[in-house]
Formats: sequence, C-alpha cells, structure tokens
Amino acid sequence: MKKIFSLLLIAGIVSFVACGPSAKEKAEAAKQDSIRKADSIAKETAKADSIAKFEKIKQDSAAKADSIAKAATTKKVTKKEGKKEKVIKKENVKAGQGKMH
Repeated sequence: MKKIFSLLLIAGIVSFVACGPSAKEKAEAAKQDSIRKADSIAKETAKADSIAKFEKIKQDSAAKADSIAKAATTKKVTKKEGKKEKVIKKENVKAGQGKMH
C-alpha cells in the first residue's frame, strides 16, 4: 500500500510540474509578444509614411506639370515698334521640344 501511495504521489507531483510553463517563461513569452506587436506597428507606420510621402511627391510633380503646360500654351503678344503694332504668336511647345524654324 505504501508503494502504491508513493507511486501515485510521485506521479501527481510530476504531472503537476509538467502541466505548464513557469511564471518566468510566461513573462518572457509576454515580453516577446509585445516586442513583435511593437515591431509590427512600427513597420506599418513606416509603410504608411512612405506611401504618404510618395503621394505628396506625385501631387507636387503633377502640379508642376500643369503649371508648365499652362505656361507653354499659345498666347498673342503685341509689341509696339514705332507706330506699328506687331503681333507675335508664341508656338505651342512642349517640354523637351525645341522650336523649329
């Protein structure tokens, strides 16, 4: 009877100890989880910032292209030479094109 009781007691202690992680292991796991979450948030924030910067650059370049296009439109300019007025017509020239004679 003593042997059976001793075996049951030892089996109970072993199963109790083997049931789960210790408090130290749980604390370490929680720490690692919080580090992973912080890294994930930092990566998402960096990605959102990069996308926002790209969109701003894209909008700025589109605005510059619009202003260049407006400046290159056809205009009539009058120039006085003595008593005669000379009408000068500016050609529609796009960026990168030279004026052909």
